[in-house]
Amino acid sequence: MAYVRGWPFCFLPARVRRSMALDRRLGRVLFVAALFMTVMLLLHPTRPHLYTDGTDVSRSPGSRPEVRFRASSFDWTTLAQHYPVSSIRPLPTGTPQPLHPVQHTFSDYVHDATTQGRQQAVRAAFVKSWRSYKKQAWLWDELAPVSGKGKNTFGGWAATLVDALDTLWIMGLMDDFYDAAAAAARLDWADTSDTAANLFETTIRHLAGLLSAYDLSGEPALLQKARELGDMLYMGFDTPNRMPGFWLNFEDAKQGRQIAGTNDPSASPCSLSLEFTRLSLLTGDPKYYDAIARITDFLERTQNESKLPGIWPKLINFREQSVDRESGFTLGALADSLYEYLPKMSALLGGQLPAYEKMYRAAMETSRQHMLFRPMVPDDDHAGKDVLFAGDAYVHQDRVDHIAEGQHLSCFAGGMFGLGGKLFDIPDHVAVGERLARGCAWAYDAFPTGLMPEIFTMVTCESLDGPCPWDEDKWEREGSKELPKGFKSARDTRYILRPEAIESVFLLYRMTGKEDLRDLAWRMFQSVMEATETRLANSAIADVTVQGKTTKMDSMESFWLAETLKYFYLIFSPPDLISLDEFVLNTEAHPFRRMRVGMESNAKSTQGAI
Repeated sequence: MAYVRGWPFCFLPARVRRSMALDRRLGRVLFVAALFMTVMLLLHPTRPHLYTDGTDVSRSPGSRPEVRFRASSFDWTTLAQHYPVSSIRPLPTGTPQPLHPVQHTFSDYVHDATTQGRQQAVRAAFVKSWRSYKKQAWLWDELAPVSGKGKNTFGGWAATLVDALDTLWIMGLMDDFYDAAAAAARLDWADTSDTAANLFETTIRHLAGLLSAYDLSGEPALLQKARELGDMLYMGFDTPNRMPGFWLNFEDAKQGRQIAGTNDPSASPCSLSLEFTRLSLLTGDPKYYDAIARITDFLERTQNESKLPGIWPKLINFREQSVDRESGFTLGALADSLYEYLPKMSALLGGQLPAYEKMYRAAMETSRQHMLFRPMVPDDDHAGKDVLFAGDAYVHQDRVDHIAEGQHLSCFAGGMFGLGGKLFDIPDHVAVGERLARGCAWAYDAFPTGLMPEIFTMVTCESLDGPCPWDEDKWEREGSKELPKGFKSARDTRYILRPEAIESVFLLYRMTGKEDLRDLAWRMFQSVMEATETRLANSAIADVTVQGKTTKMDSMESFWLAETLKYFYLIFSPPDLISLDEFVLNTEAHPFRRMRVGMESNAKSTQGAI
């Protein structure tokens, strides 16, 4: 029997009973409705509300965490330099030169439904990887995407978090950006179990990640944290000749025991210029620029002293500042970003220092003569008939051996040639850049997984241009019957989520406006996802030559979120998102604002989403 406040329901007056019955029916309706909504929420969790441009507005700005700087437990500026400089070179803060436009004029661009769908598919892949990192490996350097564990590979300073900051902003994931920015601003550079920091990797990932996030968001704490890190990295230059070593050993730096290396990768100390210059431009402190300007002087002075005049060897004796002993040369691993930064420094500084253009022109002339090669492919392979790759060269006393060894790392060269060609009005370099970019995309298509090996060799044509008919006898003598036609070997068959191939395809699309490059990019993205996706995120794979299921290596380096997915997202975005006429991207795809005519040297950063 039903009761109402202690009275049996049947003893109530009829009017009251009718009213209560109505109320009960109404209550049942409301209860059923509430139950239905609860079930729906459980089955379909609330998704953040999105603007049409993808901006996440699920939380109001007032509910986001404050991005507040917290100082590290050790202040490197309290240490005196053991080898101080006698004078600091001032920043080039004159009038930027009117450089040639980099981007194609997209006057009739339409962000159609197909492109929007591709853009959102890339964004969804990023969100899946980011959310798994956030849940499984927050503040670790990397997520292990198969086991779901966190691991530290770069000092334990949350490499993935810092590296992904600007991608979060660019994709409009504002809540996640502010969560990550708040955590980044509290990092403690002294809190590490490592005894040394890789100067190059820490600069391109952490320092650049903070600087670009500040350039986009204008959050002061991010610049403060970048400056704090810059002060630590600046100690790497405290050597007798002001040339940094490969490692910043913390105790050696404190005791004044650092010395330059005698056999260090040329890319390591010679690829810090963009980041240190941008830090000086934003803070107004010229000491960071002064540090890398001395390396630039060294490069300019020694460019024609190597065994292959015009370019520098893979390994350099920075202690003696000599380049004439090493015989190996490449645009790939060990040297790559040295060359990449020549046109990019010119772009960043608005062409104020002609030395960068001069070095770029000379280096690319030598590279074209000795590094680039063209693969021999079957006559009916129209996509591969006119492509190029970047290889290696070894100098002997009486000859130069040209090694047709391609690397995924060297796929950046297409974008480099394109940028130099655009900035310095060298149309032929843009054409070479496109052939290089298409070469890497063609190599993706050539393998069963749709992905290119890490390192491979090829059967080559005699020249970069002109006829190159298929030679079956040559193929029988030199080629591998286990690989696609045109390939000799694949000594490293991994794909580790690298970005360099899509980097060049993206850049050449933005430079030429050729729509088929976006179709190439979409095939590449689909192949990457099919071969690397795990339950949590995406993983490096062991072998791109296999048919069917791939072997996952449980590795997802921070560049997956910082570079690879950023480039895929940008190629399917409207061209004014991170315009190449407004930004220059460092070797880790972090956008820095360029100095341009009419722009102050200390460039102001935007507020809010792009």
